[in-house]
Amino acid sequence: MQSPNYSPTGEKSWLAPTISHPLAGSVCLPGSKSLTNRELVLSALASGPSELIAPLESRDSALMIEALEKLGTQINRTSGGDIVIVPATTDIAVATEIDCGLAGTVMRFLPPVAALFSGSIRFDGDLAARARPMGPTIKALKELGVEVSAENPDFLPFEIRSTGQVRGGELDIDASASSQFVSGLLLAAPRFVNGLTLNHVGETLPSMPHIAMTLKCLTDRGVRAEQLSATSWRVEPGPIAPRQVTIEPDLSNAGPFLAAALVAGGSVRVENWPKASTQVGKLFEEILPQMGGKLEFEDNDLVVTGTGEIKPIQIDLSLGGELAPVVIALAALANGKSRVTGISHLRGHETNRLEALTTEINRIGGKATELADGIEIEGSNNLHGAIWNSYGDHRMATAAAIIGLAVPGITVNDINVVSKTMPNFVDLWSKMLGASN
Repeated sequence: MQSPNYSPTGEKSWLAPTISHPLAGSVCLPGSKSLTNRELVLSALASGPSELIAPLESRDSALMIEALEKLGTQINRTSGGDIVIVPATTDIAVATEIDCGLAGTVMRFLPPVAALFSGSIRFDGDLAARARPMGPTIKALKELGVEVSAENPDFLPFEIRSTGQVRGGELDIDASASSQFVSGLLLAAPRFVNGLTLNHVGETLPSMPHIAMTLKCLTDRGVRAEQLSATSWRVEPGPIAPRQVTIEPDLSNAGPFLAAALVAGGSVRVENWPKASTQVGKLFEEILPQMGGKLEFEDNDLVVTGTGEIKPIQIDLSLGGELAPVVIALAALANGKSRVTGISHLRGHETNRLEALTTEINRIGGKATELADGIEIEGSNNLHGAIWNSYGDHRMATAAAIIGLAVPGITVNDINVVSKTMPNFVDLWSKMLGASN
């Protein structure tokens, strides 16, 4: 499949629109990145062809598709935008290099998959990707009997040389930096000779709902996978069933749009909001009412209504750290002091999000203090326009859009970073605001 190239061709500044009247907008979001990339991996390892309905089209998903194609998977897009995946056979020798870009799901999910192929496979990515933690994956593969050579045992780049067989068994890892280390091993585990019993031995484990998502994706394909304890999982060896899957809208990417109703007042409707989901964005249903939003379900949609008055919040976001930039952006506009904790692992995301958010909020006249495991924010009426640096991070850019609704002159230095998970963000944002005029 010829995947669209969502890699930014250069920085493009963007003046975030300011709005002075209540919203009455609606948005239809693209598919979930987390689900799209998990289902792409499982489809590539399945016992027959699969089809993904309404998958995400973004840089992260394009990188995953390109990587799987380099391993021999056939991936074709239908005229309606769906994807048909024909699995690769693992009895071929592979010699290739996989570009991870800045996608955590590619750099953490694909190495265990690549170990199922005989040959030599090198992993590298964007310059910023070389600062993202990779030690648990590299160490786990070595303990599973896979030969891995790395310039630094904790980071990209590294090279896997495998016989095409992974023995599996029981394994201890420290996944304190990211639940993706757990999910990456679990996704490939049905193809390990002995399956996998995986034990997390670190002090903390962020984003547990993402592991629940991984287990559900496995069991939906007939794999015997279960959680043995709070920090232990078992996947039995066996076939992965082919499947037709409809990808849910990305609920984490819904955050800026839902937050807009709280900032400007009025309402925003997100179409096709699932009644049940393993996505961490589902937590917005609990978070936004604490900050002054009112939620209603109308048919298959979620409608959030706000008054323009934002309440401060004290919250532990260890279950859904990727939601923190939205919450922190709202807190910068709130009437009072907020504390968002349980998110120390965000220092190892696309950028050090704690440092970046603190720096940019203070740059525009706010009051933010970085904590050991979070940020304290005192809402301010003295925010002013300025350049807002995105640090190559899509969620930094969308956080600026939220603040820009109330503060004129917020200019994102590079809006192209949204291509990572939502290439059409600016169009969707403009449409939401335009419908309110």
